[in-house]
Amino acid sequence: MRVVIARCSVEYQGALQAHLPLATRLLMVKADGSVLVHSDGGSYKPLNWMAPPCSMAELTPEPAETDEGVVSVWLVRHGKREDTLRIRLHEVLSDTAHDLGIDPGLVKDGVESQLQALLAEHIETLGRGWSLLRREFPTAIGPVDIMCRDDVGATVAVEIKRRGDVDGVEQLTRYLELLNRDPHLAPVSGIFAAQVIRPQARTLATDRGIRCVTLDYEALRGVDDAEHRLF
Repeated sequence: MRVVIARCSVEYQGALQAHLPLATRLLMVKADGSVLVHSDGGSYKPLNWMAPPCSMAELTPEPAETDEGVVSVWLVRHGKREDTLRIRLHEVLSDTAHDLGIDPGLVKDGVESQLQALLAEHIETLGRGWSLLRREFPTAIGPVDIMCRDDVGATVAVEIKRRGDVDGVEQLTRYLELLNRDPHLAPVSGIFAAQVIRPQARTLATDRGIRCVTLDYEALRGVDDAEHRLF
């Protein structure tokens, strides 16, 4: 990655035209070819950018640009459209390059698969005396996250989401309709479990006789013992 801090102005030509007047900015040229123009504000979002596929050429300024104090010009062209980004550098304050190597990617903590594994391991979170039948219980319309039995031996289907929305309740409803046709399983009740459950989803679930359970990821991991903490 090349990182340049420079006093520059920027002209964008494409579906629309945009202009950034002369100011000190951060310019980033990534290994994938993308070029980004950042200010010292605006959080992570660049002021302007060109996404790959694109190419960049460093040009000698035109005479009129030289008269304005331009010392270098970056011309960035998109590979599939007519879009161009012309960056006029008046003064380069820093110009460095770094090989960042291959990034392993973002590893999300608390994703649905982890919540499913933890809840299966601690199935009595749903009730004392409960037992696990199977994770990823197969059906003709997809696998149910967890199938278990409550303390009296009744079958319960559990659908797990990080954020519980109406779509998740509808999904569990379809599972329950199918499962309750099986005389070996019926009657099957449902639990909609998530770290956060939206009010609309909770209302719909309650109306359909589905129990809602808010999952505490840290407590399931054993990091935060909700039962014994003071606050």
